[in-house]
Amino acid sequence: MNILALDTSMGACSAALLQRDDGARNIFARAERMARGHAEALMPMVAEVMSESGTSFAELDVIAATTGPGSFTGVRIAISAGRALALVTRAKLFGIDSLTVMARQAHDAAGGAPFAIAADARRGMVYFGLYDEAARKLDGPRLIAPGDAAALLPNALKAAFGSGATLVAEAAGERGLAIEAGLPELEPSAIDLAALAADSGETVPVLRPLYLRPPDAKPQAQAAIARRR
Repeated sequence: MNILALDTSMGACSAALLQRDDGARNIFARAERMARGHAEALMPMVAEVMSESGTSFAELDVIAATTGPGSFTGVRIAISAGRALALVTRAKLFGIDSLTVMARQAHDAAGGAPFAIAADARRGMVYFGLYDEAARKLDGPRLIAPGDAAALLPNALKAAFGSGATLVAEAAGERGLAIEAGLPELEPSAIDLAALAADSGETVPVLRPLYLRPPDAKPQAQAAIARRR
């Protein structure tokens, strides 16, 4: 099975090709941290991992993409690319939220205990999720204030990971809970996304973006009135 995974949801861009055959796995990946430019970077990365792996697009079985939350534009880039490639290759689709992808990477740092993922969503908010000791999702993703996130933390949970983890840990401290904040540079990774797709074995008929807040750009009222005439 050949799985192409794409992520552009947050502060990095990555593509990975996972080959699975009789239990053996080979992974070919490219990744780069970036605040913008995901659309220009993604397809060259795809071309590189396809070439390095010796896989043709016709040989793809599954195309996976993170569905959000994340930046409004970034989420759409990987989903649009995944949809287009699936249309051409007839590969099946797999989608999962970006926090669960981050949780798979943070699993080892959690030391076999439940943990939280918190990504800074700006404007005093975080993208937040709770995970058990095996990185299985318990709650989320949510767009929530750090104080409200701290109120959801179970007593057994002692760690939060991601760019918003410090905000949640500070809010938890105000409630008398000692939470360790770690992995501030954590981003979703196409490598982890590909592994989740392979382990799941599930597919979806269509990739749909997960937007937890409305876009910043809104049509001007005057323009909306003009269109209705």
